[in-house]
Amino acid sequence: MSTTVDELTDCSPPVATSPKMTRQQILTLIAIASINFSSMICYSILGPFFPQEAEKKGAGQAVIGLIFGCYALCTLIGSLILGKYIVQIGAKFMITAGLFISGGCTVAFGFLDRVPEGTMFVALCFVVRCVNAVGFAAAITSAFAVSAKVFPDNIATILGFMEIFTGLGLILGPPLGGWMYQAFGYEVPFLVLGSIILLTVPLTMWILPSFDAVPSQDSFFRLCSQVKIILICFVVFTLSSGIGFLDATLSLFAMEKFGLSAVSVGLLMIGMSLPYSAASPIFGIISDKYPFMRKWMVVVGGMTTSVGFLLLGPVPFLHIQSQLWLTAVMMVVIGFSLCMTCIPTFTEMLICAHENDFEEGLSTLGLVSGLFTAVWSAGRATSRKTTSRPDHVLLLQTCHLKKDHIQT
Repeated sequence: MSTTVDELTDCSPPVATSPKMTRQQILTLIAIASINFSSMICYSILGPFFPQEAEKKGAGQAVIGLIFGCYALCTLIGSLILGKYIVQIGAKFMITAGLFISGGCTVAFGFLDRVPEGTMFVALCFVVRCVNAVGFAAAITSAFAVSAKVFPDNIATILGFMEIFTGLGLILGPPLGGWMYQAFGYEVPFLVLGSIILLTVPLTMWILPSFDAVPSQDSFFRLCSQVKIILICFVVFTLSSGIGFLDATLSLFAMEKFGLSAVSVGLLMIGMSLPYSAASPIFGIISDKYPFMRKWMVVVGGMTTSVGFLLLGPVPFLHIQSQLWLTAVMMVVIGFSLCMTCIPTFTEMLICAHENDFEEGLSTLGLVSGLFTAVWSAGRATSRKTTSRPDHVLLLQTCHLKKDHIQT
């Protein structure tokens, strides 16, 4: 184990970075930022209102949970396949095609309320959601690879900057989708936000350069045979599982324990997303300028995350009473620590691949980004199974129970 930990250390001197980005790099940054933001905002809009609409169509609670969960599973499979064949497909084409598919599926999801209830509705939900996930996997996997290709000396910094827009998409998606649903009905949120994704397609086609590359003979099996890669994948998996676990349990816990309203629960959840997004570029810069810090970022961030989860409840053996202020503070701590741990992982995976004679080209970038996205999706898919019902259904049911109790 000591050998494995030592492998995470990179004692090379700080990387000399260019003080000024080129025009192509700036345009690429704008394109990738728009991809992250639009993809994540469309991914997160279902939460506030879709479970309620699905119940009206005869979908059971377990089925609704599977509709949410199949997205992560299809993203996992799609990331592995598309990451392997990114050179044959083309990085630019993969991004634009993925955005087009994802945007089209988001718009299509808005018309599912017109489908007859029962089996037909459920089947189409699964089909549209799965195809949407494949498009999302194509766009995000290729976006990771393109970012590393265009910014080879500042990978962690750029990924940290991108996480700002990922966090903004996840933060704004639920309230924006919920507001449009209340104001205009079921179809409008999907039509508006799906159209936003479709508008990024011509922008991406115009901005992103084409990348010429030669397919390599390397494989995911060889990549995963490296002990360091397995260790980093485990770290990424646990981080993603932790976030997914909070998504699936925190809302019900906060409403039952502290009597919070749905709006207050949303603010509590932002307490983790906001620090994560704000700290991402800072930890990205530290990771790129001081490579020897990456190991300590992973170790310290992981230990801090563990402490945060222990105190979030808190766990019974600590004999500490649950308090709202403590939960809110721990959400902030977890947001920062998750960011500290996650940001260096992609860079370290890429360095490990190059150290083990993987070619320094788009093919290897595709393998690494595909594996990273797949492991992240696996963590989210696994954490979804911690409850038998989706968190948003639980939240809605709790609201209804409180309303009935007050009326009684």
